[in-house]
Amino acid sequence: MTRRNDQVNDLLRKELSELVREDINDPRLLGLITITRVDTSPDLKQARAHVSVLGSPEDRASTMEALASARMYLRRELGKRINMRYTPNIRFVSDTSMEEAQAMTDKLRQTAAERGDIL
Repeated sequence: MTRRNDQVNDLLRKELSELVREDINDPRLLGLITITRVDTSPDLKQARAHVSVLGSPEDRASTMEALASARMYLRRELGKRINMRYTPNIRFVSDTSMEEAQAMTDKLRQTAAERGDIL
């Protein structure tokens, strides 16, 4: 990964987060939504946005549907905000790393409580 890709990834993550938070008024957006990471292809024409949704599995599915239907709008708005030759085609993927980390923390606390340790 080049420094340029890293800069573009960070810029896209920030802009997408702002657009989702401020411009998308879809009632299917449920739970706490975070764009955790954006990965672009080496030619910068494709982007995969990792989305974390804190809520139920139904909330996550609903939110992912809403984002998928807003893809073209978000791409168009990104094109207006960023100065790049091509605006990347965006694909949203669910990021469950925060839920997995919470589950691991809960297991550690449970084990510590069973052993009498304090965490």
